[in-house]
Amino acid sequence: MSPRFPIHFLIMAVVQEQDLENATSAAESLGAPVVYLASTGGFLGRRNATLLIGLPDGMEASLIETLQKTCRQRVEYLTMPVEGAPMPLPTPVPVTVGGATIFALPVERFEEI
Repeated sequence: MSPRFPIHFLIMAVVQEQDLENATSAAESLGAPVVYLASTGGFLGRRNATLLIGLPDGMEASLIETLQKTCRQRVEYLTMPVEGAPMPLPTPVPVTVGGATIFALPVERFEEI
């Protein structure tokens, strides 16, 4: 997809796989070109997606607001053994995951060749 505007910022957003479709659709509705890369990592080693989104000057706030609406945090439960128990009984521990990790990088040059 060829951008309709000059690219001055590259937004890199790491989102949970569950939020990928909504985040991509929302960014594309702003007219921003989006590329995503499958990624894995973080504390739980879950599957994520890294979105690369090109933006003109002045659209960063709109995109960040859009990602805040589409990428939500969730509580997941990890099963951890209880220390000192005579038998290793698993205890669920709540962990907050999700949302988006966003990096904004200035683009000095953009070309399509």
